[in-house]
Parts: sequence; structure tokens; C-alpha cells
Amino acid sequence: MRRIFSLAALALFFGLAGLNHFWNPQPYLAMMPPYLPFHEALNFISGTAEIAGALGLLIPALRRAAAWGLMALLIAVFPANIHVAIHGWNGVSLPVWVLWARLPLQFLLLAWVHDSGLSKPKQRVIQPSVDRRQQGAEGIALKKRKSLRMGCSPH
Repeated sequence: MRRIFSLAALALFFGLAGLNHFWNPQPYLAMMPPYLPFHEALNFISGTAEIAGALGLLIPALRRAAAWGLMALLIAVFPANIHVAIHGWNGVSLPVWVLWARLPLQFLLLAWVHDSGLSKPKQRVIQPSVDRRQQGAEGIALKKRKSLRMGCSPH
């Protein structure tokens, strides 16, 4: 249940972030380092990748590929986050410490994507139910054998 909640929250996070690239592109364009070309195209690509990754997380057959894609995206945009921490974020008024605090958050996001999208779900061990009617003599004989092995008398 925890994994399902985590996947849903992660998909919602990346889905909304991806949509925000189209609803409000200015902050994303402003954070891109000047040495990168085609800011508008990169914003379109990263927003689309976030939306695709979010949807992929929700589809079991695509989950692993989506998680790898989102992790690659987080690594690819990390230089822009470093750029913002060093040079500021034009048009966004955040304290400098917040700009620096965003950097380790990228690693937490990477871990979250990895944990939710790539790790195997824990298997629950289901104990077989015992039909009390069938247990009868078999159960009594088993108890006697166990007690004899342990050196106890059967009575």
C-alpha cells in the first residue's frame, strides 16, 4: 500500500511540474544557464518528459523505463539548479539559502524515484489456511512427532 501511495504522489508531483512548464514557462526559462541553446525547446522537452514519466510510473509495464527516464532528467537538469544557486534566479524571489537547499533535494527526488519505480515490491508471505476438519488425526500425529523429537513425552 505504501508503494502505491508513493507512486501516486510521485506521479502527481512530476505530472504537475511537467504541466507547469507549459502553464508558467518563465521560471524554467530563467533558470537555464546561458551556455545552453534553445531554451524554449529544452523547456518543452523537459516538461513533456516529466509528464510522460509521471504517466509511465502509473503503468506497471512502463514503470521501470519511466523511473530511469525521470532519474536521467533529474541528473540532466542538475546543472541548471547549480546555476541558479550560484547566480540567482531571475524573476523568482527566493532567499539564497533556499536556492542552495534545492540542490540536495534533487538527490532525495532521485532516491524517491528509484525506491518507488525501480525497487521490487516486497512480497507478502501468506500463510496457508488450515482446514480444521482435515487437521484431525493428522494434526495430532504431527504434534506427537514434534514432541518426541524434542524429548517430551506425548502425554
